[in-house]
Amino acid sequence: MLAIWPRGPTVCGVRSTVKVAAAQVREVLGDVPKALAVIETYARRAEAAGVRLLCFPECFLQGYLHEPEAARRIAAELESAPFCLLLRQLAKVKPMVVFGLIEREGDRLYNAAAVVHRGELIGKYRKRHLLGTEGIYQPGADYPVFDVDGLIFGINICYDTQFPEAAAAVRDKGARLIVCPANNMLPRMAAEDWKDRHNVIRAARTRETGLWLISSDVTGERDGMIGLGPTCALDPQGRVVASVPLRKEGLVTVVIP
Repeated sequence: MLAIWPRGPTVCGVRSTVKVAAAQVREVLGDVPKALAVIETYARRAEAAGVRLLCFPECFLQGYLHEPEAARRIAAELESAPFCLLLRQLAKVKPMVVFGLIEREGDRLYNAAAVVHRGELIGKYRKRHLLGTEGIYQPGADYPVFDVDGLIFGINICYDTQFPEAAAAVRDKGARLIVCPANNMLPRMAAEDWKDRHNVIRAARTRETGLWLISSDVTGERDGMIGLGPTCALDPQGRVVASVPLRKEGLVTVVIP
């Protein structure tokens, strides 16, 4: 599903609106080249639609892993030569992209999100609130914000959105938008139970803060689990203004004033 919106006008050379997007894609496990190919494919679609910021799911680059050795083996050191080569592959991607990844710094692992523009690492966010199943990761310590065409945004990763202080922290730094990489690949009963609850929680955060929110999630099935989504855009009143249908792959876009 691709929602097409007109390009925003400019005032004194600055955009008065910014189009942002999120992808709902099949989970990729342990195959970084394949994940990069998906990012490039969706980025081309987004660029054609005038998108300036594009979000991918939680831990999308390597897959959402819980086993320590597997995660450590494929984790990315963001200052390393291999990661610099990876960034070089994204140099022709015109929209700014946010994608989840497993980050390694020394002996520590983080569930993180990288912010990349035209092959340059702009910054990162490390998930602050971790689930009990995420014991291999260390919690982040800060809520950085980023700028795309004058639109300030912060990142809350999946479970972060259950904590009002996470959304408030980016609002207090001037953000207008929360970008939410998520991975809700769950046992089937849990997925059905949660499919309508994710946006109830996210809507509470948008109403509390007056921010927009856009989420990106996985879909597909593996090992008795299923990813339904949702990948959605919510306005400051908590209304879902655009979404990808549950269980479908696609791109959702919305214009942020």
